[in-house]
Amino acid sequence: MKNALIAVFLGFCLFNLTGCMGVASPVAGWVYTDAQFGDEAENGAAATKTGKACATSILTMFATGDASVETAKANGGITQVAVVDHSAKNILGIWGEFCTIVKGS
Repeated sequence: MKNALIAVFLGFCLFNLTGCMGVASPVAGWVYTDAQFGDEAENGAAATKTGKACATSILTMFATGDASVETAKANGGITQVAVVDHSAKNILGIWGEFCTIVKGS
């Protein structure tokens, strides 16, 4: 049993060193990532409201949430989208969060 636990632990360590990330990001920090990045601007609508929708990852093995543009629009009460941005956080591959941020009116 002890050897099996050691093998699982070493496998997990190797998996984390391969460059895989729990959340998408334009930059990667092995220990910590906290990045905001723009994706697209759709039209000239005034950005008077902001909506945010997030998904979370645990141990890069379990993920849940809805980070879609539609959910972010609903959360912010937005009907016309001006800008879609994203943010990503990751701590040692243990906990990660990917958010879609919609601005519009």
